[in-house]
Amino acid sequence: MGRHFLVFVGAAAVLIVVPGPDMALVTKNAVLYGRRAALGTSLGVVGGLSLWTVASALGVASLVRASATAFTTLKLLGAAYLIWLGLQALWAASHREVRERPEEGRAKRVDARDGLRQGLVSNLANPKIAAFFTSLLPQFIGSGRSVLLPFLLLGGVFVAMTLVWLSAYALVAARASTLLQRPRVKRALDRLTGVILIGFGLRLATEHR
Repeated sequence: MGRHFLVFVGAAAVLIVVPGPDMALVTKNAVLYGRRAALGTSLGVVGGLSLWTVASALGVASLVRASATAFTTLKLLGAAYLIWLGLQALWAASHREVRERPEEGRAKRVDARDGLRQGLVSNLANPKIAAFFTSLLPQFIGSGRSVLLPFLLLGGVFVAMTLVWLSAYALVAARASTLLQRPRVKRALDRLTGVILIGFGLRLATEHR
C-alpha cells in the first residue's frame, strides 16, 4: 500500500485541519471552559471516529449511507444537536453578565466528561462521517481482497492523526483563552461560537448525500 498510503496520509491531513463542527466545538470549550473541557471534547470526537471506523469496516456505515431514511434521520439529529449547542452559547452570552456577579451562583461549567460527551455525540450524529469513510477509504484499498483489516488500519491512522491534531489545537486554544477572560470578550466569543455552531447545524440539515 506504500505510495497509496502516503497519498492517504496527505489527504487525511488536509481533511483533518479544515475547520468543521468538531473543531468549532473544541474551540468553544477551550476558550470558554479551559484545557480539560477542550481535551475531553477532542477525545469524544476521536471516540466517535473510532466507532465510525469499526462501523465502516463492518459495513454498517455503508448501510447508513445507502439508506435515505437512516441518513436523513441521523443528519437531522446531528443538526439539531449542533443547533442546540449553538443556542446554549447564545443564551450564555446574554446571561453571562448576571452569572458573573459575586452574589450570584456560578453557572455549571463544562468539564472533561461533559466535553467528551459533546464531542462523541456531535461526531456520531454526523452522517457525513459515514459518507467520508465509505467513499474515501475504499480508494486506497485494492480490489479483490478483504477490506476489514485495511479499513481498520487506514481508519486507525485517521483517528490517530485527528487525536494529535485536535489535542494540540485544544492546548493552544486553551492557552490563548487566558488572554480572553474579560466579560465583554467572553460574551462576544459565546455569540460567535453560537452562531458558528448553528450555522454548521443548518448546513448539515440542508446537505444532500
